[in-house]
Amino acid sequence: MRAWTELFRVSALFSVPGDALAGAAAVGRSPGRGTALAIGASLCLYEAGMALNDWADREEDAVDRPHRPIPSGRISPSAALGAAGALTAAGLALAARAGRPALAVATGLAATVWAYDLHLKHTKAGPAAMAAARSLDLLLGATATATATAYAGTGPGLRAPRPTRLGAVPPTGPDNVARAAGAARSPLAALPAALVLGAHTYGVTAVSRHEAQGGSTAVPLAVLATTTALAAAVLATHQRQRPGEPATPGLAATAPGSSYRPDHPHHPTAPAMPDLGAPQPGTYRPSHHPHHPTAPAMPDLGTPQPGTYRPSHHATAPALTPLLLTAFTGAYLRTAGPPLLHAALNPSPPLTQRAVGGGIRAMIPLQAALATRAGAPGSGLAVMALVPLARSLARKVSPT
Repeated sequence: MRAWTELFRVSALFSVPGDALAGAAAVGRSPGRGTALAIGASLCLYEAGMALNDWADREEDAVDRPHRPIPSGRISPSAALGAAGALTAAGLALAARAGRPALAVATGLAATVWAYDLHLKHTKAGPAAMAAARSLDLLLGATATATATAYAGTGPGLRAPRPTRLGAVPPTGPDNVARAAGAARSPLAALPAALVLGAHTYGVTAVSRHEAQGGSTAVPLAVLATTTALAAAVLATHQRQRPGEPATPGLAATAPGSSYRPDHPHHPTAPAMPDLGAPQPGTYRPSHHPHHPTAPAMPDLGTPQPGTYRPSHHATAPALTPLLLTAFTGAYLRTAGPPLLHAALNPSPPLTQRAVGGGIRAMIPLQAALATRAGAPGSGLAVMALVPLARSLARKVSPT
């Protein structure tokens, strides 16, 4: 069992679920059945890549890392390759349960993983391929959440609703599994977040190419600069929103389809209200009945009981979102920054490997920041809850 945990690098698994949660937040939906299926598919494909990676590098590891499970003889090459194939099939099967669009994204992700491990890893396209894989993983979560159907299968006399197309906005009716968290958007709305996560992955992969031999100072410095720029971009995107504007587009207090924004300088007046016709007898209409100067008195509800929700007494979620976003982004910088700086000052293999491990763990607060920026602070907190688990397990099993 110990050998398999090392082969799968289980401590790095905690960097995976945040992809799907950030993707769900980016399309304006709460996590649902499709999100769970995407997380399961991502975990399977991630572990398939780990097993395939060690199978492909077994001869190289025999020289540089003889303690790895395959070179040490604890796991046979055929067993590792078989595990990679089985996990890939399981990941695609889970994605298929979320609909054809999710299966299409998962197929591209699986193809990218296998191409990287078998060929692209040792080429100049290696970091780009790994970045594409991580971006596709976030898009898988967005697609599965937005397009999953309410029924996993069909029974006698029943027909499951057809999943929506990849570029279409799914309906918010009962045939959609995930509960709408504001205005639902196309899975393509998750592309900016996917690119941010991909850029971070590119940097981590570039550093990892020197973890066995060390000797690179310029690469850790460049990746440190990229990490700082990504953190600034995440914060700047949120700060460009107008005061009072919700983080998730579509939550403004406007009528469906209306472009009126009371705080917008180019909309000095509200749109005309429709004519409601003559009031019914007894209906209160101040503008039509001069003999009703005041509204009917509201009943006295008494003093609020202890524990009753009072908006004026509690901070609202939108007020906490900037604080959480700042905290998560700061955690991202603290996790990735210092190891990169140390590797730049002393590019030895141990410090370079530590920089790679820090970059892998830094994906968790980055995912939390992306989810929070999209208007899902609850998902951000859920992702951050994985940090202590990842840190604890990393002491027992190296993520690199």
